[in-house]
Amino acid sequence: MIVSLILFFVIIVYGFFILRLSFGIKKVPYFSSQYQSPATTFTIIIPFRNEAKLLPELLSTISQLNYPKDLFEVILVDDASDDGFKIDTYNFDVCVLQNIRKSSSPKKDAIETAVQQSKNSWIITTDADCLVPENWLKTLDAFIREHDYEMVAGAVSYLTTADFLQHFQLLELMSLQGATIGSFGINKPFMCNGANFAYSKNLFQTLNGFADSNHIASGDDVFLLQKALNSNQFGSSKIGYLKSHDFLVLTYPCFTFKELIQQRIRWASKATAYKSAFAKTLALSVFSGNFAIAVGLLFCLVGIIPFWDWYLLFALKIAVDFILQYHTGKFIQPRQIRFYLLSTLLYPFFSAGVALRSFGGTYEWKNRKH
Repeated sequence: MIVSLILFFVIIVYGFFILRLSFGIKKVPYFSSQYQSPATTFTIIIPFRNEAKLLPELLSTISQLNYPKDLFEVILVDDASDDGFKIDTYNFDVCVLQNIRKSSSPKKDAIETAVQQSKNSWIITTDADCLVPENWLKTLDAFIREHDYEMVAGAVSYLTTADFLQHFQLLELMSLQGATIGSFGINKPFMCNGANFAYSKNLFQTLNGFADSNHIASGDDVFLLQKALNSNQFGSSKIGYLKSHDFLVLTYPCFTFKELIQQRIRWASKATAYKSAFAKTLALSVFSGNFAIAVGLLFCLVGIIPFWDWYLLFALKIAVDFILQYHTGKFIQPRQIRFYLLSTLLYPFFSAGVALRSFGGTYEWKNRKH
């Protein structure tokens, strides 16, 4: 009885946070604007390593951007690739720089290398395996001019086939994106995605870039966001979330389970370095909620708690998760997600396992151990 009550308490706390984030999603308005003549200059920074097969797709979508070509440049930063990538000729200004390594984080070094060479007032980062919409920069230009922001986060979703592993990732990504949007809605932003992340060059230089977080391999997005939030000069009033399909970047999911595990360990490993009390509490609550379901099943199997207690625990968690995913899906992924029930059943065990594996362990990223 006591064990069941403890597990129910954990799930109730988890549900409180998830429902609060779900409420926050509805508070972030969908952005639409009467576009003015474009004025903001952008530098698109794309770090890459051995992604010669993917970069042409991304660069092709950039070439189709509905934005004056003289108002943006593209800087590709090569992090010791050996797959023979060669840049083609495009209808926009593009160059390739070699990454100047100076820390434990190749990606942060790549971004800082590019920022130093940037000619424009705004930086926008994306990844080599992404595709951008044609009004990407046009929408961002209108958004920052209407709101006077210095940093803008945007949505990312997956290009999926009928494969179970890909739809499992899509379901998880929707939860992460929902938490991101919802945190902005309740004015407690703590997370963003570097595949669709923009900030003024002035902000980056004023904050001295990644100076206090480059000992952590990943987190170029999250730690810069938290640094801006904690600064006296910027803060939450200068940071916004751009909720628009014209600012939705698509990317590819992991194609193997091993790759997925390594990616999720990398993502989870950042949580221990969060500076936001809300972010730490939420991360602990999410881990505890998933762990409660996993350990609850074990207790059920050995007879410590009744099956119906565990069943009710799981039903409560699924219900609050569905609310978050429903509100997120209306914006990010209106198409039906396949394997929803199976993914929902497996996810707590997957999430709890990844979280435990991330504590003090190593992971592989772009063929390097971190």
